Amino acid sequence: MAENKIKKYEKESRKARIKVLEMIYDAQTSHIGSNFSAIDLLTVIYDMAKIDKEMKKDRDKVVVSKGWVAASIYYFLAQKGIIPKEDLEKYCKEDSQYIGLVEPNVRGIEASGGSMGFGLPFGTGFALAKKIKKEKGRVFVLMSDGEMQCGTTWESALIASFQKLDNLVIVIDCNKLQAMGKVKDVLNIEPLKEKWKAFNFEVKEIDGHDFKEIEKSLSSFKKGKPTVVIAKTTKGKGVSFMENDNQWHYRAPEKEEYEKALKELKKNG
Repeated sequence: MAENKIKKYEKESRKARIKVLEMIYDAQTSHIGSNFSAIDLLTVIYDMAKIDKEMKKDRDKVVVSKGWVAASIYYFLAQKGIIPKEDLEKYCKEDSQYIGLVEPNVRGIEASGGSMGFGLPFGTGFALAKKIKKEKGRVFVLMSDGEMQCGTTWESALIASFQKLDNLVIVIDCNKLQAMGKVKDVLNIEPLKEKWKAFNFEVKEIDGHDFKEIEKSLSSFKKGKPTVVIAKTTKGKGVSFMENDNQWHYRAPEKEEYEKALKELKKNG
């Protein structure tokens, strides 16, 4: 990957973090840690995905299973011209359609997300429908590592494998934390790579904050097999006092914390 492409991703992800921080602080909502762990992945996904404001039939689809990263999704939809940029100021405000979980009443949201284990069933269905209709485009599904504890995840994986859905790409944001603590302490999902291989998926394991690795993992696919990208990430990535601190799953920053985080993000740029 050219150096200027990496710089482009770095610049875009930093802008996304700054805007998402502002949106969450202004609305006094939560899930900033989860948003920040996924933003580098989403930067590349939305750059590579064939989606534009026309929302054509043969487009790629992005299904956001970990729907609590809604602030980030709205940001990238606005960047693609799918929703108005000024609508970001309505995030989680009274009577706004832009709530803290993704819902398909917002243009560009393919399916509701937030209830763990629902995204892959949607994504598998969309990918199978594309195959049947002979439509172009891939289906990207962003999942959390906590969702690897759900039965619906593995039921959908069986179907995707059996149907040879090579137009399905799962990206797992493995930040090792979920609502109630460390994933390994709630219900250990390891060895995750071997589990997906046993379901006959093409498995890629990457650093979820390395843009070169992210783009490479989303650039080539194996015919006849669905793909899963296991992305090792850091919850709260980009702000030192938020990183790997699970209180930022629930908390909104206070004014002093907001200003400190903003200063750090701008300095790193």
